Parts: sequence; C-alpha cells; structure tokens
Amino acid sequence: MTVKKTGKKTFFIVVAFIAIFAVTSVLGIDKLYGDNRTTYVKGVDDIRLGIDIKGGVDVTFGPAGDFDADEAQLDSATEVIKTRLSSLGITDNEVYSDTKSDRIIVRFPWKVGESNFDPESAVKELGEMAELTFRKGTDTTTDAEGNTVPSGEIVLTGDDIASAKSQYLPTDDGKDLEYVVSLELKSDGENSGKEKFAAATAELMGTETPISIWMDNTMISAPRVNSTITDGKAQISGSFDADSSKKLADQINSGALPFKMETKSFRTISPTMGEGSLDAILLAALIAFVGIAVYMIFLYKLPGFVAVIALCGQVAGSIAAITGWFGFMNGSTLTIPGIAGIILAVGMGVDANIITGERIKEELRTGKSLDAAIKIAYKRAFSAILDGNITNVIIAVILMGAFGVPDSFFSKILNKTIFFAFGATAEGVVYSFGFTLLAGVICNFIFGVFASRLMVTSLSKFKCFKNRKLYGGDTK
Repeated sequence: MTVKKTGKKTFFIVVAFIAIFAVTSVLGIDKLYGDNRTTYVKGVDDIRLGIDIKGGVDVTFGPAGDFDADEAQLDSATEVIKTRLSSLGITDNEVYSDTKSDRIIVRFPWKVGESNFDPESAVKELGEMAELTFRKGTDTTTDAEGNTVPSGEIVLTGDDIASAKSQYLPTDDGKDLEYVVSLELKSDGENSGKEKFAAATAELMGTETPISIWMDNTMISAPRVNSTITDGKAQISGSFDADSSKKLADQINSGALPFKMETKSFRTISPTMGEGSLDAILLAALIAFVGIAVYMIFLYKLPGFVAVIALCGQVAGSIAAITGWFGFMNGSTLTIPGIAGIILAVGMGVDANIITGERIKEELRTGKSLDAAIKIAYKRAFSAILDGNITNVIIAVILMGAFGVPDSFFSKILNKTIFFAFGATAEGVVYSFGFTLLAGVICNFIFGVFASRLMVTSLSKFKCFKNRKLYGGDTK
C-alpha cells in the first residue's frame, strides 16, 4: 500500500486491528463449559514463567569420577530424568544433554500448590541410578509409603539388556515400513537374559498377559507376546513414530547405565523472591511507558500520539510471541531477562518514532507540503531505523543460538558453524532475553514503522489535522 492510496478510513482500521490484537493477546480467547475450559488463544495468564520468576531448581548432572559418557549413554540418562520428573508430577521442565562436556542440564519450577517441596530431595532422586524391569502383566500394589509399585514377576532387568535401538523396518506382510524398537539380550553365562526371555515368551505366547516394561515405578510400555523368542533378539512394534521409538529405546538402554551420576551444580530460587522481582519490574515498566507516552505526545504532537498507539501494538506483539498466539511458532518461557528484552525492544520502537518525528519536522521546515514531508520523512528515516534494528536482530539470534537448548532452531544452525567447539549452556534465561528482543524488533517494524506510517498519513487527510503545528512544523 502506497502513501497516495492511504485514505481517511485507514487510521480507524489500523487502530481497530491493534485494539483487537492487544485484547486477544492479553486476555486470550477461551470457552468455559461447566468445569471444562477450552483455550483457543492463550493470554497473559497462560504465560509459562521461568524459574527466576516462579521459583524453582536449576541443576547440572555429570558422570561421577573420571568416567567419559558417550552420546547414547547421555541420551539414555536424559530419558531417565524426564521419566522421574513425570513420576514426581513435575511436567513443566527443561532437560537436555551436552555431549561435549558430559553434562545433563535440568530445570524445573516449584511444584504447584506445595509449600513444603524439598528440592534437594527431588534432585537426589533424579540423580540416582534407575531400575529397569521387564515384568509379567501390569499388576501393581502399594508399598509401605503409599506409593504405587509394580507387583508382576520380574522377567528381565536392565543388566540383561545388551542394547535397544529404534529402527525403520518392513512390516510382517512386507507391504509397508514401520518404526520398531529392536532389543538384543545378553546371552553369556547361565540364566542369561536370552534364556529368561525365551522361557517367559513361551509361557505368555497367545495369552492376553503382556510383558510390561517399568522405569522405577513408571510403566513405559506393555507389549503383548506374539511368538516364542529364543535367539535373544526381539522387536517391539506399535503406533511408533521416529521420536517415540527412539525415546523408548533410550529408556530401555538407560536401565543398564555403566556410570553413576553426581550433581555438578545446584541452585534454587524462592517463589517469593522471583514474584517480588516481577512485580517491581512490571511497575517500573508501566511508569516508564506512561512517561514515554507523555513525552512523545508533548514533543511530537500528532505523530507522537500515533507512536503511543504503535507501541501498544508492539508490546501486544511481544506478549503474543511469548504465549504462542501466532499459529506458526511456539511460545517461550518468560524470564526476568526476557522482560528486559521487551523493554529494550520498546526503547528501539521509541527511537524509531523519534527519528521519524524529527524527519517530519525537518522536511516541514524546508517548506515542503504536509503530504510530501510525511512521505519523504518515512522514506529517509527507514534506512536509519533498519540499520539499528538489524544490529539487534543479529545480537538476538546469537544469544538464542548460544544460550538455547541444543535442539532449538538457532542452536542447530550456529552450533554447526560458530559454536561447534563449545558445549550447551545452562543459562536458559538469556535465551528468553534474545527471544523477546527478536520478537520486539520484528514487531517494531510492523507497528512502529509500517502501521505508524499508515496512521499518520491517514490522519493528515482530515481537514482538522492538516495544521502543520500538529506535526512540529510552522503554520505555512
């Protein structure tokens, strides 16, 4: 859309769009039916807060002593920790491994609604060796502490497994391919895994009783027996995809880890301290925004008023990026540095509007008409705004690549080209800063440059807004 085609209605259309966008970004869209709530668009109440705000635990595990774990062993240990966190009822967590430094980084928040949660005990439990068992059936019982534990007869333990791996193999009829988990059992010595599995499969073949697989007290699979397996090689099939088959293989391999993990670093953040910091930052940000709004309107008149509307859209865009409002991208955990990234991006948005406002004043002082001054000002200001924001984009991408989890988009790219010699970092809060900074800069271009130009140009079409003083010029 060019400046000449911008009509009077454009201002109201843009303002309506920003208002709807801001309301849905902040409040979200959901439907309550009885006790069931269906969320269509997430709002600020659905934002996932980082442990520096919500409070939680940040711990790094590594092999005890001088043991050098390989990638497969670290992947297996990672799956153990994920399973243990799930069994503890802690589903909001980050767990990833770093093969370059033999470390497993774990972050999880305080358990919701539990004031006496013992993080040290939880960390100790996470780092203990896992027990993998194959059992007849899926029966459970309750132990002396009230925990649900498996009660079926043990067929195999982790020590009986030589290896487990995900494979993409032809189906039994040979007409298609499917993901399976292939097991190889140990065959050396008396009463080997191969012999025990052969006896169990012979007994259970053709029955409804499966051989369940347990990680500690959590059942991770329960395949039925279709044939007697005497060669020590078995396949677990089902509705697997590449990820789920690899996950099960890693979990099975983890039952026979050849190393013991120990805590390399450990820190906790209390929820009270985190929430206090959040309240202080939000209050300071609100006061600063009001001060900026007054300053922009006083100094730049009508373009300053438009700038305030654009800044509201930019903040709403940053919130939408964090919540996952946009369907093509996932949301992100919000940390205190992430809030700083939003504030910095807003500062860049203010700077963009100041540059444009000053350009409009300069063009008007040279005697140009109002329409020509607005058109030329936005055109000439764009290059300066672009240069400043591109620098921030580069910084944000580098931060997201350097401080993100290994499987994040920018980490995959930069680890292959720049950071390949370095390991993963435990500072996920810095990733949040890069994420919100990048989102804010993109929103700055959308609202602070494009939407602002449309609104100012549209308002200049109204007779009551043609006074040059409203744009910082003289009365000619």
